[in-house]
Amino acid sequence: MKYLKFSQYIYIIAGIYFLYDCITTWNTDTNHAYLSLFLFALATFMFFFRRHFHKKYEDRNNK
Repeated sequence: MKYLKFSQYIYIIAGIYFLYDCITTWNTDTNHAYLSLFLFALATFMFFFRRHFHKKYEDRNNK
């Protein structure tokens, strides 16, 4: 289950990429920028969601 500890960081890396994509395409294609902004928000949510459940899983194993 070590991969769960590192898989949450994939979401934060993807979120950074989508934020960069949103910023660079804002003036040329706003529909694409809004999609990237939505994916950034989703990736950020998934990062915190995974981190929360990973900590919950660790606490359960430590008892």
